[in-house]
Amino acid sequence: MYNLLVSPQNVQASLQKHVLADGFDLTFDMEKSKGVYIYDAKYDRTLLDFFTCFASVPLGYNHPKMVNDETFKKNLMLAALTNPSNSDIYTTQYAQFVETFDRVGIPEYLPHAFFIAGGSLAIENALKVAMDWKVQKNFAKGYTKEIGFKVIHFENAFHGRSGYTLSLTNTQPVKTKWFAKFDWPRVSFPKMNFPFTDAGHEDLLRREELSIAQIKKAFEENKDDVCAIIIEPVQSEGGDNHVRKEFLEKLRVLADENEAMLIYDEVQTGVGLTGKFWCHEHFGENARPDILAFGKKMQVCGILAGRKVDEIENNVFNVSSRINSTWGGSLVDMVRSSKIMEIIAEDNLCENAAEMGDYLQNSLISIAEEHSIITNVRGKGLLTAFDFPDKHIRDEFVNRGMNMDVMFLGCGEQSIRFRPALIIEKKHIDSGLEILKKICAEL
Repeated sequence: MYNLLVSPQNVQASLQKHVLADGFDLTFDMEKSKGVYIYDAKYDRTLLDFFTCFASVPLGYNHPKMVNDETFKKNLMLAALTNPSNSDIYTTQYAQFVETFDRVGIPEYLPHAFFIAGGSLAIENALKVAMDWKVQKNFAKGYTKEIGFKVIHFENAFHGRSGYTLSLTNTQPVKTKWFAKFDWPRVSFPKMNFPFTDAGHEDLLRREELSIAQIKKAFEENKDDVCAIIIEPVQSEGGDNHVRKEFLEKLRVLADENEAMLIYDEVQTGVGLTGKFWCHEHFGENARPDILAFGKKMQVCGILAGRKVDEIENNVFNVSSRINSTWGGSLVDMVRSSKIMEIIAEDNLCENAAEMGDYLQNSLISIAEEHSIITNVRGKGLLTAFDFPDKHIRDEFVNRGMNMDVMFLGCGEQSIRFRPALIIEKKHIDSGLEILKKICAEL
């Protein structure tokens, strides 16, 4: 019989015998956590959660439509007990997941799908799609050797910590130093500052022009050797940095002009957080990606790709084993994801994220008028952030929040990012912001 023999008070000590257990000082009780609150069994307390496991918990904890659905729980248990290799042996549960995803979250302009475990590996395979496509494009041009592997990416980007992605990620050196990396073109990210002013607009246009010039130079200096431009629609770990729609539209044009794929990393920005299922939907038809990587709130990770890949007949979606893995994403994650997507659609949670996000941002703007240490309030939907004067104050704020039973999350050099569950209500936001104001008055 399965018995839990480790007490909540001894979890970290037990883990530290073999792993680096330097996360939050709490013991997460999966049974007692409810809605937007985490129950900490170590200290017998309940915490308001603006962290959601780095934006990977879409509906909070123990959502009633999940815990009270016996058919769902039966299929979840079957998937967990069996764990079949989805890439080679197919189930009705797998097909149901794809059907639900198609109905709720797959845009008609991104018909190809590939599933895997982990956001980093989703990006890896997005890059492989682009490389395979570009190399074959070059063969058709008359090249006899393989070129077309380089990826244009941005400063302060985070795309993961596995093989190829190490060459893209550049937020904190500790995450990439001393690991082998490629010398791929890195360009500046023209982030917006808020509130948006005329003077700020002029400065932003200059920075956009600089970034576009750097991209054009990268294409010129690496003729036919660049397969993709990759960008987060909103840089998350790098500081919740936003760009204008017009900038993304220019990337779309440059990718097409230079026979490159435009890849959006929506691992953190996707699945309703911004008020739309995908963040890039805010930017219109002229800024659509060729490849989209997803994960976190989706539970399953992977990519969606558009019809541009079909310009090459023998692309990775048509040739067996070009991209693959044993499990092709976990079936238990697929069953959970199916139910989550159903609830998102039934309960209009994208719309709730938009409404609650507006409320959160407007509330923060009002608080910033009273507390000068809060600046640069920004966001799309619930993907909301603000800045403190420096890292020290930001980190102290996070620590005091934990001591007052609210989980806040930092990003960038001096920012706080909000990543609440899509089910959050005004009363939860108000409760969290009362604590925020108390802490700010003390800092």
